[in-house]
Amino acid sequence: MTQNTDLNLALFERARQCIPGGVNSPVRAFRAVGGTPRFVQRAQGAAFWDANGKRYLDYIGSWGPMILGHGHPAVVQAVQQAVLEGFSYGAPTEREIELAEEIIALRPGMEMVRLVSSGTEAAMSAIRLARGATGRSKLIKFEGCYHGHADALLVKAGSGLATFGNPTSAGVPPEVVQHTLVLEYNNVAQLEEAFALHGPELACLIIEPIAGNMNFVRASVPFMRRCRELCTQHGALLVFDEVMTGFRVALGGAQSVYAAAIPGFAPDLSVLGKVIGGGMPLAAFGGPRSVMEQLAPLGPVYQAGTLSGNPVATACGLATLREIRKPGFFDALATRTQSLIDGLQAAATAEGIGFSGDCQGGMFGFFLLPELPQNYLQVMKSDGARFNQLFHGLLDRGIYIAPALYEAGFVSSAHTEDDVAETVAAARAVFREMSSRA
Repeated sequence: MTQNTDLNLALFERARQCIPGGVNSPVRAFRAVGGTPRFVQRAQGAAFWDANGKRYLDYIGSWGPMILGHGHPAVVQAVQQAVLEGFSYGAPTEREIELAEEIIALRPGMEMVRLVSSGTEAAMSAIRLARGATGRSKLIKFEGCYHGHADALLVKAGSGLATFGNPTSAGVPPEVVQHTLVLEYNNVAQLEEAFALHGPELACLIIEPIAGNMNFVRASVPFMRRCRELCTQHGALLVFDEVMTGFRVALGGAQSVYAAAIPGFAPDLSVLGKVIGGGMPLAAFGGPRSVMEQLAPLGPVYQAGTLSGNPVATACGLATLREIRKPGFFDALATRTQSLIDGLQAAATAEGIGFSGDCQGGMFGFFLLPELPQNYLQVMKSDGARFNQLFHGLLDRGIYIAPALYEAGFVSSAHTEDDVAETVAAARAVFREMSSRA
């Protein structure tokens, strides 16, 4: 290859010969924004370097897990020690207990937890558990919330109120999703009618309390309060999908954010991932003892996994949780994230670009819209063409944000004030270019 060869492009062309689309997860392919994916060679702190050796400030952080940044010394040390002891046993370890105890200590209402290997697996298992515990079949999810790629959850909204969804993926038969009811996020009236129509048949309501696959959309406090009230009233389980928000938006996750506004608030089951693995494949679901003891080997709800509680993954996750529990960690992280959003807002406003942003802890999102959307339909009004200009303008300047309009971003404790200033300056230059083209 010549010195001027784009190694990212060469790798992408090679990958497409043996991997569908050249990637092992669709959003990495840059299909939404166009161009060539960056193939990462190494990462450290708040940055990574691509195949061409170019440095990028990283605002996806492996889509959330890298809350400490890349290569944190305490985490690296824990993983190195675990690797020396063994990769996988298929038998219990003390570290699994320690990680479960750490998680339970930070989640009021959670008395037991089961470790698994992915967020999809955790969400799928939590729903199976809810159905087994209640003896019911139907479930509610919300348009724009993503709970992994299990068949029963790959559903879009039907037409009209309280209609059951249609599969959004080939290979999912309609009968598989016939019990999945899809409602509009933040729509209290629709929620109440759904429970009025189907309350006795509902096993659970599953929700992302802050939807990160709509970019960043919060469930309103009145909406969340009503979710809790209706689930309690009708005997359905409230399932919090905190794969993205757990230990990311606050030490107690989104549960603690809503508990601050709704006294005594807690979900029945929680689904966790990303941060609890620190970058290794690890996830979990948990809840009260009476529900969790319905799982095999104690109860009739079967769930298993060869790599569940993997000793290297649990070492990585445990080291990460112990770091983020240190005093002041989340205050500093939230301040840094807010400064990023404030800077981007000011830069866009100065150039007359419609912009709205929001953040919680180390998670953020923004829209090229004058006001923050409240549901998926409003999110879809965001300006995709302008986002693509922004994405590539930032990418050219060494800033890596999610290569898709509808994905949240993440700040780590490794990001510095100078990193934020560099990002805002790059955005200001791109907004200026966008404004001049208008």
